[in-house]
Amino acid sequence: MQIDLAPLPPRTSGPPGLVIERLDLNRYDEFRRLNAAVFGDDRVIFRTDRAHLTLLLATVEDQPVGYKVGYGESITTFYSAKGGVLDGWRRLGVARALLARMEDEARRLGYSRFAFDTFPNKHPGMTVMGLTAGFTVTAAGYNAAYRDYRLRFERRL
Repeated sequence: MQIDLAPLPPRTSGPPGLVIERLDLNRYDEFRRLNAAVFGDDRVIFRTDRAHLTLLLATVEDQPVGYKVGYGESITTFYSAKGGVLDGWRRLGVARALLARMEDEARRLGYSRFAFDTFPNKHPGMTVMGLTAGFTVTAAGYNAAYRDYRLRFERRL
């Protein structure tokens, strides 16, 4: 199967002026800075040598407001590994626009399923977004490293 890797046009749904673009790994430090601002942690993901690593940056008037990082987890499933939105930009549709764009990218790369994990006690908004966006909880369990319960959400693309 031939994959069209031409850039998708920037997604513009969400708050006025929102632009979401796919960036190259050479701009990974921007994601680290955003991750530190959102979560207080420099580490975005453990490894960047993943299949179809996808880095999405959300900006408004050229100011970063959110991000999403994902990759091919298997030949059928694209995994959204991490993402976040700055406090002042939450509940305005930025996370939903990032999710939609990540799904667009995953479809374009030939994946048929989309998945993400979340910790509902730490990030209840992601749980609500997953349920309202038509995802199904496919796994749940306690994660000792994070000392919290983790939910896995999946849906067909």
